[in-house]
Amino acid sequence: MLQDAPAPLADVVVTAARLPPAAGEAAFSVIRLDPDRLERATRLDEALATVPAVSLFRRTSSLAANPTTQGISLRAIAPSGAGRTLVTLDGVPLNDPFGGWVLWSQVPTESLSGLDIVRGAGAGPYGAGALTGVIALRERETTGGVLDLSGGEYGGQRLAAATTLSTGRLALTGTVQRELSDGYVPVRGPRAGAADVPLDLATLSGAIRADIALTDATALSLRASAYEEDRGAGLLGARSSATGQSYAATLSRTPSADRLGWRAQVWRRESDFANTSAAVAADRSGTTPANNQFATPAEGWGANLAVRRTAVDLGGGSMEWELGADARFTEGETQELFRYMAGAFTRDRVAGGRTSVVGAYGEGSWTAGPWLVAGGLRVDGWTNSDGRRLERDRATGLATLDETDPDRSGEVVSARLAVRRELASGLAARAAAYSGFRPATLNELHRPFRVGNDLTEANAGLVPETLQGLETGLSWQGRATTLTGTVFWNRIEDAIVNVTIGTGPGTFPRAGFVPAGGVLRQRQNAGTIDATGLELTAEHRLGERVSLDGALSWTDAEVDGGSAAAQLTGLRPAQAPEWSATAGADWRATDRLTLIGRVRYESARFEDDLNSRTLDAAITADARAEYRVRERVVVYAAADNLFDQDVEVSETGDGIEGFGPPRTLRAGLTLSW
Repeated sequence: MLQDAPAPLADVVVTAARLPPAAGEAAFSVIRLDPDRLERATRLDEALATVPAVSLFRRTSSLAANPTTQGISLRAIAPSGAGRTLVTLDGVPLNDPFGGWVLWSQVPTESLSGLDIVRGAGAGPYGAGALTGVIALRERETTGGVLDLSGGEYGGQRLAAATTLSTGRLALTGTVQRELSDGYVPVRGPRAGAADVPLDLATLSGAIRADIALTDATALSLRASAYEEDRGAGLLGARSSATGQSYAATLSRTPSADRLGWRAQVWRRESDFANTSAAVAADRSGTTPANNQFATPAEGWGANLAVRRTAVDLGGGSMEWELGADARFTEGETQELFRYMAGAFTRDRVAGGRTSVVGAYGEGSWTAGPWLVAGGLRVDGWTNSDGRRLERDRATGLATLDETDPDRSGEVVSARLAVRRELASGLAARAAAYSGFRPATLNELHRPFRVGNDLTEANAGLVPETLQGLETGLSWQGRATTLTGTVFWNRIEDAIVNVTIGTGPGTFPRAGFVPAGGVLRQRQNAGTIDATGLELTAEHRLGERVSLDGALSWTDAEVDGGSAAAQLTGLRPAQAPEWSATAGADWRATDRLTLIGRVRYESARFEDDLNSRTLDAAITADARAEYRVRERVVVYAAADNLFDQDVEVSETGDGIEGFGPPRTLRAGLTLSW
């Protein structure tokens, strides 16, 4: 007997396997970056820098920054090369497993549908690393695509493309980016010498994701990505390179009023990093090799699970809750040559270990009329294990330093609570209290490093730094205007700081010789950092053609070094400006022509922990003109640092200043479909 053929499955809209935003997030300080800012930015970190006090460790963007300084922080409390902010892409951490920094070239802006910047909410689902907040990226899932081609001064060339193809219950998303630059010379003027060379750059990255709709509510996402970059350091003989790949599998079910939602995710990241550094002659006539970090193999892997119930009726209101757990593990080591004498490296070093963080949390929110109350509690256990540092004489093979670090472990409890109330039409007030933590990275625990003539020692005894915070804010949204204001207080305890412990010339235990003009620092848990701040934002639309926006951040941060670093007490953290502000205007001059201008101001900041080197205040302006040739075809011209300002980004112990990029003109073409 013939049987009826099974009915075909109906087509559904395929989306990435992710949970929708939690209702309780509205009670915290969340910034959703305008998609236009992502589309118009060449690099993701530059788009993030349009938000005041959000920046890499130094003022330099990822166009020229060494990977070890590409850690990002929210609020100017105490920037760090490792970063004090957790960065995720659809739930998967992007922070490097060895150093904690983020290789921004691995995520082209065209690959994203949006992002959320969550300031000061370190508990709940975020966990380890979310000390000053979280940057949560969402990868694109809209059918269609975009291609961007551009070229500019200093040999700048860029190609980036992203597309999503969908058929039935399957969608494939692919992205690729290639960028080249001959670079600019950071040390300029009469003090520059033959030692100073351009910061050239070559990057390549790509990713592919498959989304499968298993049912109308359940989806599976499989993702793989890879990146590589090679860049100059601005000094003759000093370069860095980085490679990596990542894999993730996510299974989720969308929650509704009558069913639980959940997400289960596993991920793995592999990275490698090479870096050569050089000692600079006093007259900058040349350099001498100082260190060759020829390999830094590292691995990170983890898993997380979240279960969510929405719209639980409580009679007078509704509740949403989420329970979850996550685990992250890292291992890695640095392999390098050092102590350059008589034309050759005479020592080699292997240093590294393992870390882990395992935690569980509960989150909930309650909504009733104009009230929203949200909060959560989290408990994490951390371990540092298998730490070792072995240094040998290359001629004899004998160990000159052989240290095995004792295993360390501990627990951290963090929490958050927030209340939001609608006061009138469009007007709302909120208040929040929270805590978070960041464990030391393998890089901070085990690897000493050198920049020019400055040396920094590792410290295997570091414990996680923790943050407690309070804030309150007001927001108002009218027909054409949006205003927000936040006042906050944050305290970082056991702050991991590079503390100056010696000056050159001189020979020091473990570190060796520090040349004249150089200093010796060590990473230490140096007391506390207190910060009080104010954040203001404003947006306004003038009709259908003009939009204006502005933002201001003021942060008064001060270190109390305690007995560990009494010399820091009363000083401001390094690389933390007191004031920063941005302003922008978009004018659709005609149906085809759009003009965009942006200005960023930052007050002076200190280069070092002792506040002995000051980087001057800086103000820069960027401009862009877009012309729509036809539907989905746009040509543009842009000028970065339009008025060619000298933006000081570094200063050595002997007063040599390094600067950011000069005025750079570029032009490009964007196709979308």
